[in-house]
Amino acid sequence: MSHRRGDTSGDKYLKKPSLESKVKSFGMYIDGEWVHSKTEEKIDVVNPTTERVIGRVPRANREEVKEALEAARDAQPKWEDTPPIKRASFLFKIAQLIRRDKERLAEVLTAEQGKPLFESRLEIEGSAENFEYYAEFARRIQGDVLPSDNPRQSIMILKLPLGVVASITPWNFPSAMAARKIAPALITGNTVVTKPSSNTPLSTVELVRLAEKAGLPKGVLNMVTGSGELVGDELVSNKLTSLITMTGSTEAGQKIMERASNHVAKLILELGGKAPFIVWNDADLSWALRCAIWARFWNCGQTCICSERIYLDDKIKDRFLPAFVKMARELRIGDPTSGQTDLGPMVSEQEREVSARFVQQAREEGGKVIIGGQEPRGQARGWFYEPTIIQDVGQKSSLVQNEVFGPVVPVLSVDSFDRAIEYANDSKYGLASYVFTKDNTRVLKAMHLIKFGECYINQVGPEQLQGAHTGFRQSGLGAEGSKYGLEMYTQLKTCYVDWNDKPNLPYLFPYGRRE
Repeated sequence: MSHRRGDTSGDKYLKKPSLESKVKSFGMYIDGEWVHSKTEEKIDVVNPTTERVIGRVPRANREEVKEALEAARDAQPKWEDTPPIKRASFLFKIAQLIRRDKERLAEVLTAEQGKPLFESRLEIEGSAENFEYYAEFARRIQGDVLPSDNPRQSIMILKLPLGVVASITPWNFPSAMAARKIAPALITGNTVVTKPSSNTPLSTVELVRLAEKAGLPKGVLNMVTGSGELVGDELVSNKLTSLITMTGSTEAGQKIMERASNHVAKLILELGGKAPFIVWNDADLSWALRCAIWARFWNCGQTCICSERIYLDDKIKDRFLPAFVKMARELRIGDPTSGQTDLGPMVSEQEREVSARFVQQAREEGGKVIIGGQEPRGQARGWFYEPTIIQDVGQKSSLVQNEVFGPVVPVLSVDSFDRAIEYANDSKYGLASYVFTKDNTRVLKAMHLIKFGECYINQVGPEQLQGAHTGFRQSGLGAEGSKYGLEMYTQLKTCYVDWNDKPNLPYLFPYGRRE
């Protein structure tokens, strides 16, 4: 390979006193080697708290993406021949290394993404759990043996790997999302080329380093960095890619579907969300309030399953809304490395501007900003935005209908539970939903009538590994997590086996001669 070898000193990364004492360049990982791009172009990774460059990664070209795909293709047959229990040993080792380096990895994550260290630690733990969970399927990748319509014949349905998996991950959970895609792909015998978000590539760099330390064979896991327009496009349009798993916006998912149609690649797409949060008059209101704060402002509102619109029973609006505003005012905004911080910055200035535009449009449509709607005072640096609550917006307003992906939430009141369900379903999205009620009839109505892939009843997320994370409508295709998510990384092959001493089928030619 004609690349220059990249830096491999990952253990020195982000050790105190500060990552920012020296800006460091990192390589891509192709066919078991850390390499720099031949273009020599770099992407700056910026700390959203300090607005300073903390690292640089290569901007790959199409040929380099093809090299990564070819490395994955060449490694796949041997990896498929590796017994699943042996594949699992690598996944368990990766999980062990993640836990060993948990604090350092959390610091990397907070530095590039901005979430509080407490949340980063939870995400790193979740990354380790993903590898462990899917490793445990080593002896449970099950097919079927079925009876035949004919004597002394058997039907066997096998679950085989697809080949090369392209993993495209978002910036909001860069470690956990990479783990959730890489782990099931590897345990089922696929090889992987992963592309992290250009905003937050360093967590994936660290994860791949640990996979290398775990002894994963070369070519089995590859990583390329660069833009979605070029690197992502090559990954999804190249005929070597058998499956594309992507978490991101609905618009990005639609483009991927179009590009992947040329070679009919299989797709797993987790796309946009607009989660309704319904609170009824019989709910435990103090618990619902705490959950509502978490569900909206967790990760500064930058979560696909975040509560994006709150529907309150008319009877409790005057009690719930003031308490909700009070709790939002008490959230502590600031340095995410401090143990006292509840909300860090948004991931980029661009994302903050998107939230600000939604707030302005809500004002123009008659909405009333009760709290927030601006950058916090006293923050000289960082892409911070205040927790924002808006009322007096209509069901068809832009704020209620479009994904905001920031710390902004509209609050509406409804006069019946059926109306709340109607409004909840009035969305092009269908990922997560929340309902708080103690009435069993309402619980069952919510389970069956709210058309979302997930329904949290009297609790909030994040989703659990054994649950199928899936969306309705424009929130995606396929599933992640659970045995159903695992099956997305396999293809079915049906084998019809005849074991008669003297085979005979009554419908063979010639029709005029029958035994």
